[in-house]
Amino acid sequence: MALSYFWIFIFLMAAGMPVVFALLVGPGLSLAIEGDQMFFKALLSRLYSGMDSFPLMALPFFILAGQLMNSGGITRSIVDFSQSMIGHVRGGLAQVNILSSVLFAGLSGSAVADTSALGKIFIPAMEKNGYSRSFAAAVTAASSVIGPIIPPSGIMILYAFIMNVSVAGLFAAGLIPGLMVSVGLMVATSIVAKKRDYPVAGRKATWRERGQAFRRTALALLTPVILLGGILAGIFTPTEAAAVAAFYALVVTLFLTRTLRLKELPKIFIESAVQSGVILLLVGASVVFAWIITVSGLAALVANGMMQTSDNVYVLLFLANLFLFFVGMFLDAGPAVLILGPVLGPLFIAMGVDPIHFAVVMCVNVTVGLATPPMGLVLFVAASVSKEKVETIARQMLPFLAVEVTVIFLITYFPALSMTLPRLLGFA
Repeated sequence: MALSYFWIFIFLMAAGMPVVFALLVGPGLSLAIEGDQMFFKALLSRLYSGMDSFPLMALPFFILAGQLMNSGGITRSIVDFSQSMIGHVRGGLAQVNILSSVLFAGLSGSAVADTSALGKIFIPAMEKNGYSRSFAAAVTAASSVIGPIIPPSGIMILYAFIMNVSVAGLFAAGLIPGLMVSVGLMVATSIVAKKRDYPVAGRKATWRERGQAFRRTALALLTPVILLGGILAGIFTPTEAAAVAAFYALVVTLFLTRTLRLKELPKIFIESAVQSGVILLLVGASVVFAWIITVSGLAALVANGMMQTSDNVYVLLFLANLFLFFVGMFLDAGPAVLILGPVLGPLFIAMGVDPIHFAVVMCVNVTVGLATPPMGLVLFVAASVSKEKVETIARQMLPFLAVEVTVIFLITYFPALSMTLPRLLGFA
């Protein structure tokens, strides 16, 4: 099979076709041109089997849990708690933004949801507090990439599904890198805040006020504890954990905090179903494309090309990071994982890199790509919320991107940073 499907895919993407259709039309048109109709039936079968997977059921449930928590006002309680803890420092509102992203990550696992939900709260508030609107949008976009790194993570579920890696092990591996990104962003924000003399958000809260703020958000903060505790203790699988999270979110918002009304549920279910449908169709299309890549020999071609460049695993990891960072500028995280995972993963596993280690490096890399110009999805969401130009936000993001790229190389060359926890838990 020739490689015409790949060039057709690139052309369709450059022409602005949505990636899910480009992934299907590229191979389909290529088969039609080359007269390989015998593969059509296999193509359709792969499309269906790519979506018909028990582990992938976790994605709709996590999406639903995030929607319920967000619609139920949980986001506001997380912001209030973060404000009570660190709102009194220089550039405090920017720091609260980052801490809120860390806490929100344990609920939604989505960078886009983080940017949209927190951006609507923080960008106007930060502008009113003396920050430039572009800087407020940049902090929101940069910190939102923490969402898919700290578990639960939709990106990691996709990678685990297509590469047959332990979801629980990958979740455990993502925890420390996610915290490293958050600490790095806080340090960078502190330096920028002092240099630009950004204001203190408010007075230092008393421990009594902090306790009251914690009580208001404690039920929400229990969500990641229940999820990770249950998964790592072997009480339930990641898919079952997602269902538990959705049920817990429903009970908390409807009956305990009573911040959600029954009449709002149909809209939430419909939005969750639409988002889930889009993601699952993308997964099916990506499975088809990954299969075509394997059958056509493109995966072997890429592997041989990299091996001819160098046989040193550290050099190849460096090149892989550069390649993934470049790809992240143009391709969304989900398709990047689904398309490139089967190409790069086996190469590095064959060279002795732990499957979970390479998985977390790749997932963090493509996640940072969500905030990288010119095509970073969260950049466009932040621009939409803030009404600022993407290029203006991107300039303000440069110090934060430098932090995130540094973390990528640290976890690449110091595997213990991401692998210690999975090893302690018996996943590596």
